[in-house]
Amino acid sequence: MPETRPTLLFVCIENSNRSQMAEGFARTLGKGWVSAFSAGSRPSGQINPRAVEFMQEKGIDLTVQLSKGLDDLPKIRWDWIVTMGCGDACPMLPARHRLDWELTDPKHLEDAGFRAVRDKIEAHVTDLIAEATRSVSAHEQRHD
Repeated sequence: MPETRPTLLFVCIENSNRSQMAEGFARTLGKGWVSAFSAGSRPSGQINPRAVEFMQEKGIDLTVQLSKGLDDLPKIRWDWIVTMGCGDACPMLPARHRLDWELTDPKHLEDAGFRAVRDKIEAHVTDLIAEATRSVSAHEQRHD
């Protein structure tokens, strides 16, 4: 049976902060409703320990995720690809919908700034999950 849950891909440059937090929020907030992935155009190979720490404050464990590149992803047509500040470094992957979230890389921000970026990502992911699940429901009703 084919995947009926919307597939979400979050892409930033290093796949160590923003996209990892977005994947963590999507996996937690969209559990059972979406399939979430993240990758980097130039992955660092590790998740920033501060991202792990600040996501733990929200009850989300990023230690179960890996920093990975675009070549490590499943070869599918994504329902949503969300880029986060990688600009020209993000290649065109096949997707039904594309979004670009203008988010500061929190890597060098003080703790309050890092948390503010985290909280913006949480709000964006919450909205995206709602939109994605509405879209799938509407599609399924048209094909009943």
